[in-house]
Formats: sequence, structure tokens, C-alpha cells
Amino acid sequence: MSPTEKELHIDIPVKLSDVKVVFSIASLSFEGDLPASIFHLQLIVNDIADWNAKSQVVAVFHTNAGHVTLHDAAYNKDRNIVTGNPYRDLVGDLMKRGVHVELCGATAKVHHWRNADLIPGIKINTDAMARTTQLVQEGFVKISES
Repeated sequence: MSPTEKELHIDIPVKLSDVKVVFSIASLSFEGDLPASIFHLQLIVNDIADWNAKSQVVAVFHTNAGHVTLHDAAYNKDRNIVTGNPYRDLVGDLMKRGVHVELCGATAKVHHWRNADLIPGIKINTDAMARTTQLVQEGFVKISES
């Protein structure tokens, strides 16, 4: 193979000046040991930084992925383990980088989770379907992760 055959050539370069996206995360699928939804959130946050774009990124965890939002003690109780939430630092880093992380209120009710059970800074919305609908109507692009 020649050197140019080994290189990756981007045929359709994308650069956006304004990004409004909501990730609807119902369950976790994995890229190795990393949840694909978190990998994809990292990817778009990195792109936004590279583009120096204006952005609003919202991640709504619900259904079988709600536990990602729990602090260590609540995660341990919910998952019947003692290791703490393995996603805590990844979620915290995304929040530091401007991602608004939310938990579906319907998911929280079913699991008997309260605001005090969450990683600090995570908000609970009415429910994932209503919130996602609201954001789409406000012009956000919806990305479904499951």
C-alpha cells in the first residue's frame, strides 16, 4: 500500500457554527467498555470545540440507562454492587464541557430515585418523551441512542 492509501481522506467535511442536539439515551450499547452514547457525546463535544461553534447539547437518560445518572451510593444500591458508578467521571466531564444531563422523571419514579440520588448538577425532567418533544419543537436535532 502506498502512503496515500493508508491515510484517511474525509470526503464530506462538516463544520457547523451552531449545534442544537438532544441525545435520547434509553439503554447502553458499548464501543468496547465505553457506552456508545457517551462516546458519541464526547465526539460531538470535541467537534464543537474544534469548530468553535455555539452549542446546546442535552443528554436525556431514561428507561434502561437511567442508572448512569446516579451518584455512587445510589448506584451501588440500585445495581446491588459496591464499586460505585463507573460512568460518574465520564458524565461529570461532559457536564464540565457544557452538556446538560437530565434524567427522565418517569424513570426516576419507577425506580424510586430522588434528586438527592443523582450526580450533582443533573436535573430531572417531567419525562423523556415530553422533554425530547419540547426540544425538537425548539429546533434541536434528536439523536436516539439505545
